[in-house]
Amino acid sequence: MSELTGVIFDIKRFAVHDGPGIRTTVFFKGCPLRCMWCHNPESLSIRRQIVFFENKCIGCGECFKRCKNGAVVATPEGRKYYRDKCTLCGTCVEYCYAEATVMQGRIATVDEVVEEVKKDMPFYENSNGGVTLSGGEPTMQPEFCIAVLAECKKANMHTALDTSGFVKTEILTEILKYVDLVLYDIKHTDPEKHKKYTGVSNELILYNLQHINNVEIPIEIRIPTIPNINDSEENFSEVAKLVNNLNSIERVRLLPYHRLGEGKYERLEMEYKLKGLESPNKARMEELVEMLKSKLTRDIPVSAS
Repeated sequence: MSELTGVIFDIKRFAVHDGPGIRTTVFFKGCPLRCMWCHNPESLSIRRQIVFFENKCIGCGECFKRCKNGAVVATPEGRKYYRDKCTLCGTCVEYCYAEATVMQGRIATVDEVVEEVKKDMPFYENSNGGVTLSGGEPTMQPEFCIAVLAECKKANMHTALDTSGFVKTEILTEILKYVDLVLYDIKHTDPEKHKKYTGVSNELILYNLQHINNVEIPIEIRIPTIPNINDSEENFSEVAKLVNNLNSIERVRLLPYHRLGEGKYERLEMEYKLKGLESPNKARMEELVEMLKSKLTRDIPVSAS
């Protein structure tokens, strides 16, 4: 029994876009990148967070009564939440009958996560599926990440790591010992534009991609496709060069930008920097798929989903 704990914010069962077959995806909290288009802003901080759904509030006032730190108060303008005063004790969440106040993220042990993942073993076996660690960025909690993967391998599960690649190579090397497939995000090939839109350079990311290729672990490249940011022919030409030169890359998947996470930013009192940007339509995504295919010298699947 492992008492090692980590912070996760969701476990999604019956996932079909996070690797082969039917999978269970474990979402870790914490990410070193700040991608402008991130649709899971609740994953960015490694700490748990209180989130308020105003449309669910019935005005019972229990959160005001129960908070001993003055983090939730009633004002003439309505409910006010002071994050700097909140100790994340969870009392307001416990007494919110309407579930308008929720805790994003929970502390879980390795055993708790693995036992949850094991529930769907028959589906993995029948579909060649398994478990995927995603986030956030799972490598930000390396010990917890390794421990979960190691236990899953003991149970003969297929394991996948969904990562940005922005992690020390020595840490990544230890994690890869328990990984069957890497889902690797390429946000942009230009280092300056990568830093502008994600907050970090892509130098380490590209180095680690080469490292994964060298240790011959299968890679699926995933490209979040953001209009007017990384959907240019120039960027896709550079992506094609990477794919053509790295034989461990077995598939490329384009992930169309969407605005489903926009409301989360408001609830977390965060600024959404791409407000008003429209999602690419199906025809545009098909055009980009064909553009990338035309530049590849290796016959590998390219799709948009």
